Amino acid sequence: MESASELVPFPLLMTPIESNYRACTIPYRFPSDNPRKPTPTELSWIDILLNSVPSFRKRAESDTTVPDAHIRAEKFAQRYTEILEDFKKDPESHGGPPDGIILCRLREQVLRELGFRDIFKKVKDEENTKAISLFGDVVRLNDAIEDDGKRIENLVRGIFAGNIFDLGSAQLAEIFARDGMSFLASCQNIVPRPWVIDDLDTFKVRWSKKSWKKAVIFVDNSGADIVLGILPFARELLRHGTQVVLAANDLPSINDVTYPELIEIIAKLKDENGQLMGVDTSNLLIANSGNDLPVIDLTMVSQELVYLASDADLVVLEGMGRGIETNLYAQFKCDSLKIGMVKHQEVAQFLGGRLYDCVFKYNEVSS
Repeated sequence: MESASELVPFPLLMTPIESNYRACTIPYRFPSDNPRKPTPTELSWIDILLNSVPSFRKRAESDTTVPDAHIRAEKFAQRYTEILEDFKKDPESHGGPPDGIILCRLREQVLRELGFRDIFKKVKDEENTKAISLFGDVVRLNDAIEDDGKRIENLVRGIFAGNIFDLGSAQLAEIFARDGMSFLASCQNIVPRPWVIDDLDTFKVRWSKKSWKKAVIFVDNSGADIVLGILPFARELLRHGTQVVLAANDLPSINDVTYPELIEIIAKLKDENGQLMGVDTSNLLIANSGNDLPVIDLTMVSQELVYLASDADLVVLEGMGRGIETNLYAQFKCDSLKIGMVKHQEVAQFLGGRLYDCVFKYNEVSS
């Protein structure tokens, strides 16, 4: 009998999983590459993670829940930098060759070994509080749009605007530290369509023709992302008669929202009748995805999620880590939507788009 905590494959992945699925969109290396020499792609991703070390160290230093935080933060920076430099010398060190999942997992491991559980907790709480106070306004703006297609497009733009709140991107972490993020200004500043992958028109047609019975949404960041981006979209699905399962991380990673945090956010947003701005939430479920990284390998999810998701007919992966970097080409047995903003130059180059371009990839499975 498998233990309840054992992670298992997501049931809606196209089978056989071995030949159909890999949790990595950009190939870091090919079989013909020299196993002892890092590839240019590996080097550029190692550098992305090296560039994020100072902002992580700063967050760790100010973690008041950890004694001697500044000493431990310094140790984190040293240890993780050493690991990344080791990969440059020998890609097969530390369980490599490296990919997005390995590089993120090692960063979390070093933080946890040093006693850091959630170095972004303070900023997440602040951003959630701010976003919760704006939720009503954002929903009212959307509800005032009578045309279904225009309303969906506005909700989608809200997801992109919210997705900017990502402290895993060194550049955005800097901007955020300097002057915060305005959700409505971000909505105005989304790059013009067509986006680098843009299936929005197809999605709008599908939306107008029939509704899905159950959608599973893998959520991303705290703050504006979940509260002002995903939740208004989920509420619209509920209005449309769809049951919605929100799958959130088990453990903290960067500023991603966790399962306990999401339960708390939704409790704060519901009114005394248990409604989200007049919409019944009895069909809104929150699941622990079993994940502890800002990216996701869908061969390893919680059994709770498997149980809740097995009869879904729409899978949504939101955010750059889950929707673009690890699962852009993931194939499902049902309709799927990958949606996120491109926040690394390397991803923009790979896709042939611009930095802060948007990905809206909708795949329909013919019934």
